[in-house]
Amino acid sequence: MILSAAELEALVSVRHASPHELLGMHPMGAGKGVVVRAFLPGARRVEAVPVHERSLPTIELECVHDSGIFEGTSMQIGRVFAYDLRVTWVDGAQSIGRDAYSFLPTVGETDLFLFGQGNERRIYDKLGAHLRSPDGVPGSSFAVWAPNAQRVSVVGDFNHWDGRRHLMRRLGASGVWEIFVPGVGEGSRYKFEIRDLHGNVALKTDPYGFFFEPAPQNASIVWNTRKFEWSDTAWMEARRSAGVLDRPMSVYEVHIGSWRKKTAAESFSYRELAGPLIEYVTRLGFTHVEFLPVSEHAFYPSWGYQVTGFYSPTCRFGTPDDFQFLVNALHQAGISVIVDWVPAHFPRDDWALARFDGSCLYEHEDPRQGAHKDWGTLIFNYGRHEVRNFLAANALFWCERYHIDGLRVDAVASMLYLDYSKKDGEWLPNRHGGKENIEAIAFLREFNHLVHTEHPGVSTIAEESTAWGMVTRPPYLGGLGFSLKWNMGWMHDTLGFFEREPVHRQYHHDELTFAMLYHSSENFVLPLSHDEVVHGKGTLLGRMPGDDWQRFANLRCLLAYQWLFPGKKLLFMGGEFGSTREWNHNLELDWFLLSEGPYHAAVQRLVQDLNTLYRARPSLWEGDFEPAGFQWVDCSDHRQSTLSFIRRRRDGSAPVLVVLNLTPVPRPGYRIGLPSSGKWAEVLNTDAALYAGSNQGNLGGVDAQQIPSHGQPFSALFLLPPMAVLLFEAGK
Repeated sequence: MILSAAELEALVSVRHASPHELLGMHPMGAGKGVVVRAFLPGARRVEAVPVHERSLPTIELECVHDSGIFEGTSMQIGRVFAYDLRVTWVDGAQSIGRDAYSFLPTVGETDLFLFGQGNERRIYDKLGAHLRSPDGVPGSSFAVWAPNAQRVSVVGDFNHWDGRRHLMRRLGASGVWEIFVPGVGEGSRYKFEIRDLHGNVALKTDPYGFFFEPAPQNASIVWNTRKFEWSDTAWMEARRSAGVLDRPMSVYEVHIGSWRKKTAAESFSYRELAGPLIEYVTRLGFTHVEFLPVSEHAFYPSWGYQVTGFYSPTCRFGTPDDFQFLVNALHQAGISVIVDWVPAHFPRDDWALARFDGSCLYEHEDPRQGAHKDWGTLIFNYGRHEVRNFLAANALFWCERYHIDGLRVDAVASMLYLDYSKKDGEWLPNRHGGKENIEAIAFLREFNHLVHTEHPGVSTIAEESTAWGMVTRPPYLGGLGFSLKWNMGWMHDTLGFFEREPVHRQYHHDELTFAMLYHSSENFVLPLSHDEVVHGKGTLLGRMPGDDWQRFANLRCLLAYQWLFPGKKLLFMGGEFGSTREWNHNLELDWFLLSEGPYHAAVQRLVQDLNTLYRARPSLWEGDFEPAGFQWVDCSDHRQSTLSFIRRRRDGSAPVLVVLNLTPVPRPGYRIGLPSSGKWAEVLNTDAALYAGSNQGNLGGVDAQQIPSHGQPFSALFLLPPMAVLLFEAGK
C-alpha cells in the first residue's frame, strides 16, 4: 500500500478535504508507473480498464481496507490515461463506468475569482448541478459554496445516499467544493452531506438547485432548464425597446394554488392553469399577471415568502419546464409576467440555507443583525460578496431562464433599515452610527442596475412602505434604481376613506387628495393587493359600509377611482368580482358568487370595462408621472364628498374628466369646470344599470357652456349619481 496511514485514515473516516489528490489515477513519478485508488464501499473486486487505448493493460486494484479502499499500480505505464472502473459487488452484481475522480474541475479559476468578488453574474451556470459530457462522458457536475466545511460529499439516488462514495474536492481558498459524477442524469435526486465547522454531519439541499422534490424530503433534483423550446422570441425582442413608465399597466395578482382548484385538495398544474388563466385575464383586459412567489418554499402557508429554493419554481405545480410553458403561453397571449422576489430574508430550516456549513454563511452571526423577529426568519448578509452574488445572479436567472418581465421585490423597507420592527437594544447601528443598512442599499442599487442593463424592458417594483426617498430614481442620482414603487400610502388612505360611513367622509376628504402632494416624488403603482384581504382584514367588499346596494356601489367607486387615478394598477384576485370571504390559500376563489344575484357579475363587468377604457385611452396612463398628465378641477368640495380632475396625455392633449360623488345622495345641476367647449361624452358611469346601479346619469354626456368655473374657461351642469364615478371625454 502506497497510501500513508494518515491519508488512509482521512479517507476511511470521510474527512479528507481534497480526495481527488488520493483517489483516481496518479503518476508515481518519472518512469515509476501509475497508481489507481477507489473508495467503493460494498465492492469485492475492482479493475481499471483503459477506455480509448485498448492496448494498455487493465490494472487490478487490491482492497487495502475493509471500508472499501482499493489501490492498484502498474509499472508498465508512465502516464495517466482514461479508464473505466469495472466493479464486482459483494452481492455478485457488476457495473462499469468512468471514475468520478478522473476528471478535471468543472469550475474555472476565473469563475472562482469573480465569485469571490461578487461579480459572477451567471454563477448559477457554475455552482449547483449541471448536466455535462466531458470527454464524451454524460453525467452531472456538482459544486457548492461551503468555505467552513471540513468535508462535503454529494449523495443521492446514484450512490445510495452514501457520503463515502463521492467526496468532493475543495477548490483552493474559494470555499467551493466540486465533483463530476458520470452517469447521473436529469431527474436524479441529490443533497450535499456536509461535515460542518464543528464536525457535525448534516444533509443540505442545493442553494442553486433548479428543482426540488416535495416536502418533507426536499431533495434537490438534477434538471436542465435550457431544454424548453420557447416561442416568444418576438415578445422578448419587443420588450427590450418597450418603456415601463409610459405604457398601460393593469396587474392581476394571483396565488397559483388557490385561484382555481381541480378538487378541494388539488390545484391546477402550471400547464393546466395556462388555458383558463389566459382566457380570464384576456377577457377582463389585464395587461400583466403577477404571481405571488413561485420559488420553492417548503412551508405552504407562507404563500411563498419563506423561500428554500431560490433558483427553482415550486414543484407543487409541476416541473421547471411546466412553469416555462405557462410564461411562454402568457407571452403568446400578449400578457406580461411579474413574479414576487424575496431577497429580504429566508427561513431557519436546518436542511436549507441556515448555518449552511456550520457557520452563519448566508446570514449574520449576531441576531441583532441577522434575524427578523416578526417573521421568524434570517436576514441575508449583504456585505458578503458571495451572498450578494447569489442574490443578484438569482434575479438575472429568473429573467433569463424563465423570461420573467418584472420582479416585485418584497419587504424592501426591512432591507433598508437596521431597526426595522426592532426595539432599542435589538439592533446594531451602521458604521456611521445610523440605522440605514448600507450593504443592503448597495445591493439593491447593484441589483437594479444589473437587471435594467442586462435585461432592458424588465421592470423592478419595490414594496416599500416608508418615506425613503428616490426609490425609483437611478443609482447615479442617489436613488435605489427601481422602475416602480407600490404606493402604500395611497392604499392606506384610500381604504381608510372608503371604510367610513358616507356621512363622516366630509371630515376626511384629505385622505383622497393627499396622494397628489407627493405623487411626483416616485413612479407609483396603486396596489389593492393580497395583504389587504388577509389576517382578519376581511375583503375589499367587506370593508365597505352600508347595505348591499351601498357596499357594491362603494366597491365600484373604489375600483374606478384606482383605475382613473395616476399610477399603475394592481388588484389581487377575487377583488374583481367582490369576493365575500377573506382569502384562504387552501381554498379556491368563490367563483359561484358570479351566478348569485346581479352584484358580483356587475363588479366583474366594471373591471373588464375599466381595463378596456384604460388601455384604449393614453390619457389614462401615458402621463402617469408627468406634470401635464393630471390636474385637479375641484378637490375642495369636502362637504359633499365630490372630486373632479382631468387626465391628459404627456403633451397635454386628449383630456378626459373624472368626477366622483362619494355619498349616496344624487347631485343634480352640479357645475364643473371644463377646459374646452362642445360635447363631453359620458363614457363611464359606475351607477349604470349595467353595473347594478340606480341608472342615473347624463343621458350620454353634457354640453360645455362658456361659463368659467374652477379655473377653467368652460363648464357644464352635471347630474352626479349617488355613490358613483363618472368619466367624460371631449367630442372629436
